[in-house]
Amino acid sequence: MIRYLAGALLFILLYQSVDAQDNRNRRDSVIQFSGLVVVEEQGELIPLPLTNILLKRSGRGTFADNEGFFSIVAFKGDVVVFSSIGFETVEFVIPDTLSQNRYSIYQIMTRDTINLPETVVYPWPSREHFKIEFLALNVPEDLQDRAESNLAVHVMEKMRKDLPTDGVESGNYYLKRQAESYYSFGQAKPMHILNPIAWSKFFKAWKNGDFKRKSEDNR
Repeated sequence: MIRYLAGALLFILLYQSVDAQDNRNRRDSVIQFSGLVVVEEQGELIPLPLTNILLKRSGRGTFADNEGFFSIVAFKGDVVVFSSIGFETVEFVIPDTLSQNRYSIYQIMTRDTINLPETVVYPWPSREHFKIEFLALNVPEDLQDRAESNLAVHVMEKMRKDLPTDGVESGNYYLKRQAESYYSFGQAKPMHILNPIAWSKFFKAWKNGDFKRKSEDNR
């Protein structure tokens, strides 16, 4: 009985010693793995943001920030997978002979060109269906008259006057006025009373009766 107890006690002590040694080895193999993910553009290395970093053995992972930097706790000998949409997936093995508890790298990613097969989208399943549907179309006889009336000169003029300007037009108008103000910045704004081009436009508008039309429209 004493022999069995002594053997069991010896086994427990050996197991604890081996487990402690294994834990010590695992603690010694833990490192802080960090680095910068970059891509080559026109001969320069540019940070690649939001790259996925995965530890293949444990399934843990992280991703690079907007500057391409990443940092993760790993073990010596771990296989690290770098992946990003539009780039080839890269695997990196952390050396298991490191003497320090930290390791940094520059990981260069390569663009991956994916050639998709040609896809043709048809509104109908086949040419026969298209022919049937096309011949069955009910085209109004006054379709041409509608198009001409919608594109008439007086209709377009009314739309130009009544429709509000969009963002692009408003931005262009603001920039134009701002540029005109810079032209005479720090001095009196030039008068156009002696501008021959302005007088030419005035006489041309007068001969065409533009001022008369405006007065009639105001009535």
